[in-house]
Amino acid sequence: MTPPGRAVPTGLAVVVPAKDEAERIAGTVAAARTVAGADLVVVVDDGSRDGTGRIAEAAGALVVRHARNRGKAAAMQTGADAVAARPGGARRALLFVDADLGATAAATAVLAEPVLAGAADMTIAVLPPQSAPGGGRGLVVGLARRGVVRATGWTPTQPLSGMRCLTPQALAAARPLARGWGVETALTIDLLQQGFRVLEVPCPLQHRVTGTDRRAQLHRAAQFRDVALALAVRRARRALRRRPGGSRRAPAPG
Repeated sequence: MTPPGRAVPTGLAVVVPAKDEAERIAGTVAAARTVAGADLVVVVDDGSRDGTGRIAEAAGALVVRHARNRGKAAAMQTGADAVAARPGGARRALLFVDADLGATAAATAVLAEPVLAGAADMTIAVLPPQSAPGGGRGLVVGLARRGVVRATGWTPTQPLSGMRCLTPQALAAARPLARGWGVETALTIDLLQQGFRVLEVPCPLQHRVTGTDRRAQLHRAAQFRDVALALAVRRARRALRRRPGGSRRAPAPG
């Protein structure tokens, strides 16, 4: 399937989903504002209990707040909607940046270049080894990678990478976004299956890695749950499409 009428974006906005990132958000916003072509940085304060929103606003971001934590996918969509509501927003590419990148967020500029040039519909950052080792065993990464391969035949290097740049058309084609931490895996599958061009781009980014304490383990469990749900929903959709005379109504979003 080939997406109809690709339009090359005429601008760029940075969207930063953030929860309790008061320590790093100012550096991330300052770096994001240096990305060539980006004239808008939107921070979605996803129910933070610290000063994330206030600090981001002081650093020069447009801040949109969720009264309660709604998860990464909801924050991404809120940010995209805030961009679309601005003059010319419907033609801007969307550069999604994690809130904990600090000064290295400036390096995400290389993700925007192929999208703004019309050479890709979505780019995905491939990160180098991080300065501190993480505490995970690769279970969620493996689940996501296998799911993408089975659904599309394409093998992603870092299927959970949250730094991505999309055309507005590509994001619209992936809506409704999969819930929570399943959003990246689902984006890759949904866009590839619809014929969009997906490109991985090396980026020298450094972020805070999760450790081995109870909070980190709960985070990884939530990731596994959300990725598994996103993959299950997409398997069910494929089964419905293949069923002769079957219903084409898709399962609930996820």
